[in-house]
Amino acid sequence: MKFMVIVKANSDTEAGVMPSTEMLAAMGQFNEEMVKAGVMQAGEGLHPTSKGARVKYAGGQSSVSRGPFSLSGDLVAGFWLIETKSLDEAIDWMKRAPFDGGSEIEIRQVFAAEDFGEALTPELREQEERLRAQAVKR
Repeated sequence: MKFMVIVKANSDTEAGVMPSTEMLAAMGQFNEEMVKAGVMQAGEGLHPTSKGARVKYAGGQSSVSRGPFSLSGDLVAGFWLIETKSLDEAIDWMKRAPFDGGSEIEIRQVFAAEDFGEALTPELREQEERLRAQAVKR
């Protein structure tokens, strides 16, 4: 099962406060353990929302808002993409993440092709597989 682990933003991440050398080392070790175990597929930190934008769609139109955005529970400061046998295993891994007080993560399962049932026709499945293969090559 594939999961996205969403690291929630807080006042420090939104202020652009960079992690200490000790935190970077601890996170590097944690990431290395996950890679060696075949769990981690990707992971990155994100710049604060002051360097970002949102695009909203309504009535066939799109509108753009540039950051910063108000600190709320939906802001993201980083992510991991991991693959484990279950949500419980993903939770066990993430309980070991070297965060301190004030940090919060959310773990969400990523859809797999079979989750879409008959709506994902053979043609759409082939297109998805072709696009994934092209993305990997880049």
